Amino acid sequence: MRQSQLFTKIKKEVPSGEVAKNAQLLLQAGFIHKEMAGVYSFLPLGLRVIENIKQIIRKELNAAGCQEMCMTALQSKAIWEKTNRWSDDVVDNWFKTTLKNGTELGLAFTHEESIAQIMSNYVHSYKDLPFFAYQFQTKFRNELRAKSGIMRGREFLMKDLYSFHTDKKAHDEFYEKMKEVYMEIFRTLGLGDNTYLTMSSGEPFSKYSFEFQTISEAGEDTILFDKEKKVAINKDDFSDQIFIDFGLNKDEYNFEEAKSIEIGDIYSLGTKYSEALNLTYADAEGKNHPVFMGSYGIGISRVMGTIVEVCNDKNGMIWPEEVAPFAVHLVSLCVEDSDVAKVDALYQKLVDAGVSVLYDDRDLRPGQKFAESDIIGIPHRVIMSKKTMQDNSVEYIDRKAGNTEFLTADDVVRLTASWQSS
Repeated sequence: MRQSQLFTKIKKEVPSGEVAKNAQLLLQAGFIHKEMAGVYSFLPLGLRVIENIKQIIRKELNAAGCQEMCMTALQSKAIWEKTNRWSDDVVDNWFKTTLKNGTELGLAFTHEESIAQIMSNYVHSYKDLPFFAYQFQTKFRNELRAKSGIMRGREFLMKDLYSFHTDKKAHDEFYEKMKEVYMEIFRTLGLGDNTYLTMSSGEPFSKYSFEFQTISEAGEDTILFDKEKKVAINKDDFSDQIFIDFGLNKDEYNFEEAKSIEIGDIYSLGTKYSEALNLTYADAEGKNHPVFMGSYGIGISRVMGTIVEVCNDKNGMIWPEEVAPFAVHLVSLCVEDSDVAKVDALYQKLVDAGVSVLYDDRDLRPGQKFAESDIIGIPHRVIMSKKTMQDNSVEYIDRKAGNTEFLTADDVVRLTASWQSS
């Protein structure tokens, strides 16, 4: 991608009116556009990050035997009344609307009811189970608090997965498996070192659940965590009883306290939704039983905001390789046509090698190009100038470490191709 053709522009100043660092940096770098509080559009750079996050999650879930689908955002009132979640007295952050004929609808804030209703048409026998379905879908929540940038939105992208088993024992095996699948996802996203499996109250879905909390001063939660055992408990739920419920001995842990961001959660739903929506299966003897369900969520835009909060310095964002909008930022300082042609040639070699490249071919001062490259935060920067060409080399800078070295153009192609393929 030639940067001269990228319609988004870098702002010189951090946008006013934003208190969250993730929103400040993403707006300044042109990754997102703010429509209103808690509502953001994803521009080309931001969408590339979102798609990379989705692909990491998709790869792990598909490997675990899950299947992708997409459910509707518009939801029938009747379905949600069956589980007593339509009333504002029970769920107070619905967005609701009315059709021309007076029919009430809701904009989904989650999809347990919807997936149970769908599955009731396809699950009839124990032979139809287990089954695991997930989606990437826009959710709508009428949040009172919308001051955390893309980490708490009124309209946001979420991955929600739902599992269906014959009984609790089968469910528990999959539930334990998903703990490790989730941790592998967060490791790949570059958040593994700071993310903890966290015991928590399961309201409003179940008695208890597990969250995945990433330590950050930008967090709205507070956790007590054991760094060695890599487990934590939400401080709001810290008592001798959540330990009894989880079957743990409080004295075996050495807890520290920190602010954190919830980036994922997993719930054992039991038969609450299947009973309400007649999702049953017949066993080998022909006796009907309600399906045992689980729910597993990851906030995609929340994860993106969390990465920004954790991965930045005084100059801007520093994207992990796996989610960066481009693998390489190729910065040209050349003016003469013959030199520009050599940069063009390297750019084409990188593209032909399958490397995603943002090529800064704009006619700007070097200082401005470097400052904007820092703000964008692409992990690998390659600089070509008349001086480096005289030495038959290019300047390579690691955005995170700040290390500089001089390489040949062929080395750059070989190295960057290996970074991206790994």
